[in-house]
Amino acid sequence: MNFKALISIVAIFLCCACEEPVKEIVPLSADISSYEFPAEGGQMSFKVTASEKVLYTFSSSWLTLVRGEKLDNTTTFTITAEANQSTEPRSSRLALNAADERIYIEFTQLGGEPVELPEMDFVAKLGMGWNLGNQFDAHNNGVSGETFWGNSMATQATMDGVKAAGFNSVRIPITWLGKFGSAPDYTIDAAWLNRIYEVVGYAEKAGLIAIINMHHDGGDSKYWLDIKSAATDAAKHQEIKAQIKAMWTQIANKFKDKGDFLIFESFNEIHDGGWGWGANRSDGGRQYQCLNEWNQVFVDAVRATGGNNSSRMLGVPGYCTNTDLSIESFVMPKDVVPNRIALAVHCYDPYEYCLEATYSEWGHTAATDKKSPGNNESDLESVFKKLNAKYIAAGIPVYMGEFGCVNRSTAREQAFQQYYLRYYAKLAKIYSIPSFQWDNGAKGSGRETHAFIDHGTGKYSSTEAQKAVEALINSYNSNDSLQDIYNTAPQF
Repeated sequence: MNFKALISIVAIFLCCACEEPVKEIVPLSADISSYEFPAEGGQMSFKVTASEKVLYTFSSSWLTLVRGEKLDNTTTFTITAEANQSTEPRSSRLALNAADERIYIEFTQLGGEPVELPEMDFVAKLGMGWNLGNQFDAHNNGVSGETFWGNSMATQATMDGVKAAGFNSVRIPITWLGKFGSAPDYTIDAAWLNRIYEVVGYAEKAGLIAIINMHHDGGDSKYWLDIKSAATDAAKHQEIKAQIKAMWTQIANKFKDKGDFLIFESFNEIHDGGWGWGANRSDGGRQYQCLNEWNQVFVDAVRATGGNNSSRMLGVPGYCTNTDLSIESFVMPKDVVPNRIALAVHCYDPYEYCLEATYSEWGHTAATDKKSPGNNESDLESVFKKLNAKYIAAGIPVYMGEFGCVNRSTAREQAFQQYYLRYYAKLAKIYSIPSFQWDNGAKGSGRETHAFIDHGTGKYSSTEAQKAVEALINSYNSNDSLQDIYNTAPQF
């Protein structure tokens, strides 16, 4: 071999040695395309194969995904499903990406078995409800008055409009301050009671289920339903129980001819002025015990009047109508008829967004600096999950006597308000907790502005209010899943 030939062979060898080996291209694939979890939840694993790095897009409140290490182009994912506490199935989609390839895996979960009890069916008929707020619960200088806080007198058109908007029920908060006499009879003013009877008749004619209650009589322990004093003074406690019995006996007798469309709710937000963070936290449960006893007096008084009250559906609140405090302290009253009492709670979560308007947006697409901290959707769902697990699953009906989200001034903020209402409504439907939107007639935007339907005419308070109500009602009545609603979050 001559020198030139040797040089050529070496050059070829060196050139070949410098070339990188050809990389094997493994297309993106998974060993499943869908998976169905049972209602009780569970865990499963699946494998994803790809030569390129696998990225994923996934967001779900009921599924948790963990990715393992990649070995020989294969990555193992483990996914865990929570138990489905509702009766409706649910679904979620996982998107997997590698380079310019994308595939999807669909996850579904069966719904739980429905609780077959008569009162569950009845409470379900409440559906989505509306509050005639700041109306009969309005009061000045210790005296109640229907128009004291700026709303017009309610009419038949009011209830007709509520029904036409798609609501199934109406809650009529009532404050009795200045409308009753002295002990021991505590005689209720006939004109006030007759007016309430008239408005309940409007609801009946409109085809609405109605709730009446005692509202601000126990607000902040300032008035006669003074739980702060009752917890420390046994004589005061007995005096209050006597008045509860006397007044609810009169109210129940007035309405005992009314059919099952009417529900009595004992009290509203009973607390000592601390909104659940007062002396109730340190008094050894004494305030909770007082409220439980008051609820029992209410039930006994109503049942004793006979007529349709012998089996009428009744609502009773936990302390401050707070979900966590109710779960902690509420004791279901004893009743002479089974399964005819529901727990009443309220939900304005998160209140910095829903009531105070400190934040202007809500949800996973909201600007971080404009929304309350945390996972907004999951945090709201946790309220429903807790109530469902504690009460609904045990055959005890629950309703949200109040919920809401104040009106906003800009199109962007209104989009998030509507998204919140859609998401809330779907949770209420899924977890079988009928809910009553708060409407205090306060127009404008910002803190405590809950004007949606005019209290005198039954017409929408504004075009923006109409859009909010339609978002709420349409979501509740739709067959969309919670994931479908999640996907409608505003995009800016």
